[in-house]
Amino acid sequence: MTQRDDASQTILLVEDSPGDVRLAQEALRENGRRTQVVVAGTGEEALALLRDGGAAARLRPDLILLDLNLPGMDGRELLAELKMDPDLKAIPVVILSTSQHDADVSRVYDLHGNCYINKPMDYERFVELIRKIEDFWLTVARLPGGARV
Repeated sequence: MTQRDDASQTILLVEDSPGDVRLAQEALRENGRRTQVVVAGTGEEALALLRDGGAAARLRPDLILLDLNLPGMDGRELLAELKMDPDLKAIPVVILSTSQHDADVSRVYDLHGNCYINKPMDYERFVELIRKIEDFWLTVARLPGGARV
């Protein structure tokens, strides 16, 4: 049960706002990890990355950071698809949303989302939040099968 090297860790960021994508990428870079970040702008694009291209070409991220409000298939629908798929359901999904509605939080946990976090509007707080998410999900958490991500 050895921890994987940073360079072999991948985060799938599912976010449609170019500004939020840029902010997340900068925050991830500032944290000093060499984690690969793959961006999908829609739920459909994320599913294509995760399901298409044959076994060798499919993306298998260590963590998914998911926005709720996406065009087309929204984050709730994508989360439901991910958690119903036997090949994808063990991937941790952290919701990063500006929504503070209790109904959104409840729905995410009903769909077996791993964590719901409100995006801070302050850049420094956002960078710190991303560092904490990375530290926990990529170094501390254990996934089914006993392997550390």
